[in-house]
Amino acid sequence: MTWHAQTFWTGLVVAIVGFFSSFPIFLQGVTTMGANPDQAASALMAGAISRGLAGIVLALWQKMPISVAWSTPGVALLAVSAPDPAGFSAAIGAFVLAGGLTVLAGFWPALARLAKSIPAPITQAMLAGVLLAICLEPFRVLATAPQVALPILGVWFITSRFSRLFAVPAAVLMTLALIVLDNNGLTAPPQVLTAPVLTLPSFSFSALIGLGVPLFLVTMATQNVPGISVLRANGYEPPAGPMFASVGVFSLLSAPFGAAQTCLAAITAAMCSDETVHPDPAQRYMAAVWAGLFYCIFGLFAALVTHVAGLAPEGSVATLAGLALFSVFNGSATAALKDEETREASVLTFLITASGVTILGLGGAVWGLVLGCFVTWLQRRLK
Repeated sequence: MTWHAQTFWTGLVVAIVGFFSSFPIFLQGVTTMGANPDQAASALMAGAISRGLAGIVLALWQKMPISVAWSTPGVALLAVSAPDPAGFSAAIGAFVLAGGLTVLAGFWPALARLAKSIPAPITQAMLAGVLLAICLEPFRVLATAPQVALPILGVWFITSRFSRLFAVPAAVLMTLALIVLDNNGLTAPPQVLTAPVLTLPSFSFSALIGLGVPLFLVTMATQNVPGISVLRANGYEPPAGPMFASVGVFSLLSAPFGAAQTCLAAITAAMCSDETVHPDPAQRYMAAVWAGLFYCIFGLFAALVTHVAGLAPEGSVATLAGLALFSVFNGSATAALKDEETREASVLTFLITASGVTILGLGGAVWGLVLGCFVTWLQRRLK
């Protein structure tokens, strides 16, 4: 292992893109679940450190550019779900279940196959339905607070013409400028470094089935499995089972401090695997190691991030969250409707999920997934 400047800079870019492109929706997700400001800061810290340490451990262990993330689709699911009456502790219980199922999927291939047996268009349609309400927010804010939404949207759009990766970080910088102008500067936070807040889990049927199971499924289908596929497409052969089990363990360890799922990453794994990172493919894993180190550093200052976010003009964080998920919504909606055989079932799944309906204590994501799978099965049987 030798010093190589490009692996260092790639790791820094990966961490900046991975953290600052998705922390707004992360905060929105845990806050919707009932986290107070201290718990939200702890959750952001735990999520960042968990993905950082997991990336370092897996990259050094396998000598592969294994990039790790928090589940952006998973926290988006939280952001549009109704909080459990038991509060944030019930959400923690759902995080524990999702992490435990991921560990089990790593050791028990049958569970992983069961998760992958759900038709991909149905899973993508559920994800698109979850994301729809969030992706509409920038345009709702544009109507009610154009002085907030228009600068953020403008910077995001212009930057995306040159680099889609840096479009959301550029929008974050624009939001920071609006915060400074709106508050005539920045006030000092109560604390710069983040204090962990332990929240013991509670377990309710509605949270476990309505949040925990969909969180596991959407993370496996849209994060863990594609993460393995990206590495294989770049010439690596990661052991899927141990990878799933490892990120599941980190999920379990970070859940009591508020973090949702820790998972394998796809986009940032592709960045770490690129031939420009290092001429020797066997040395590219150091980019993932550096990225993991920077994630941990960002996590230590999560309290500062949440303090600044709390000063943001009304609607600005929702605008950022919607923009951060625009490309994910675009990809999931396209994948959901591409296959004619499952298109009708996918549309039903999308509409039920997007409706936000709650029946028997279970949210639209669960019912959308159930009905979509049933309609797909029925159509195949009739054929």
